[in-house]
Amino acid sequence: MAAAPKKLRTIIVDDEPLAIERLEILCADSKEIDLVGTANDGAGALRVAQKLSPDLVFLDIGMPKMDGISAARALALLDKKPAIIFVTAFDNFAVEAFDLDIVDYVLKPVSGERLGRAIDRATAMLATLREKGSGSDGESEFVQEFWVSHRSELIRIATIDIDRVEAERDYMRLHTGERSYLLHQTITSLEQRMDPGKFLRIHRSHIVRRDLITGLRHEGGGVWHALMADGSSMRIGRKYLAEVKKLAGK
Repeated sequence: MAAAPKKLRTIIVDDEPLAIERLEILCADSKEIDLVGTANDGAGALRVAQKLSPDLVFLDIGMPKMDGISAARALALLDKKPAIIFVTAFDNFAVEAFDLDIVDYVLKPVSGERLGRAIDRATAMLATLREKGSGSDGESEFVQEFWVSHRSELIRIATIDIDRVEAERDYMRLHTGERSYLLHQTITSLEQRMDPGKFLRIHRSHIVRRDLITGLRHEGGGVWHALMADGSSMRIGRKYLAEVKKLAGK
């Protein structure tokens, strides 16, 4: 008979008692959660975490004294680093959040269904880390995911699911199959964060996934296009042509 899955030792951190109570009620319905403590600010979160060694922390951002962003950075330095899910009323900290390697970013008011998806992600991530042992070996120096605004929530986009990136003024449009999402970041900073072994900048406004380039076509007059797996073609900027031609060993 298979052993029951290990529950996640969890603490809730929020400066609003009603918000803590709301999460306590939702967690009571989850078979994955073992709620072991609460705190009402970032400093309290650290004290509780050092004492109880939680697997998971539900962390508010807008708190007095030490806010959630600062608390997440401090929690990451513990000997046993907990998984963190931000639960907040603010949607403007997403860029800082994914830099902190958190599990999810849930906007208030929190629904049971949305919290359940976040818990599933935490469970999967912690299981993967246990399989790897320390969890640090083989990690890439390049970004593995992005947080983007979509309708009424912030969602996580795995970098490998991105087909191409298109610059739109101060935003980048991340194309993933039939959908696309806007990210507030410059294309230069994005290029530096994406694995050059998987992604290639072909134009001042475009980054594409290398394995989706099926050919190169010379149009005459020094103009070249990259032929894509979906049948489309994209113009290659002169500045990037030499690097793109390396795909063909030229």
